[in-house]
Amino acid sequence: MDSALDTTAATLRVAAWRDYDEAACALPGMFLGELDLTGPVAQESDRLWELGARRVILPAAVDLTAAGDLDGARRTVRALSLVRDLTARAVLVEWDLRLDPARPDDWLTLSHLQPPRTLHGAPDPLATLTTWRNGHYLGKCLWRNGPGFLQIRDRRWGNLQRFTADEPHYRSAVEELSYGAPSRSVPKDALEDFTEEKLVLHLGPLAWWVPYRVSRWIQEPMAI
Repeated sequence: MDSALDTTAATLRVAAWRDYDEAACALPGMFLGELDLTGPVAQESDRLWELGARRVILPAAVDLTAAGDLDGARRTVRALSLVRDLTARAVLVEWDLRLDPARPDDWLTLSHLQPPRTLHGAPDPLATLTTWRNGHYLGKCLWRNGPGFLQIRDRRWGNLQRFTADEPHYRSAVEELSYGAPSRSVPKDALEDFTEEKLVLHLGPLAWWVPYRVSRWIQEPMAI
């Protein structure tokens, strides 16, 4: 992974609380404050968890239309990575999403993430957001590294699709894509296969890995 993609993008400012419930969040000592996230997203999501954050608000909308140049793509990838990593921990993430009207179905690619508060750019934003909320559950699209293999389990389209790869360059491609990578730097066959299965999202010059990672199954593997 090109670490510069993760560390030199714009600072992410969030507000965080120790509980999911709004009433509980209003109690003394529950608000963790407004935090500026300046480090790599993987480290910052760990830090939020260790601080006790269970509800996080991103004040700035994640704008897929702003990813035309490298700086914009970095900012977008950085925000999406935080939403993804916090979703994987079952943190309540409150965020807003602006789709590119030329690619209104990108919400389906992102439908394993915590549903946003507001959605713009879809033909019928309210109906789309309702569908997203009603169909969301933890573990909808995830991946893990096993001993000598990579496995993805994907239910975004309704049925279980399972992919297993043991080629070393596929595994290294996922590591590179996890927090955004220039499309040209990723092995062509891996990127094409991941793109076909909608496991990467192309944002300007960058490609970004969509599934979130688990270190252990949250249910019995056969259930997932």
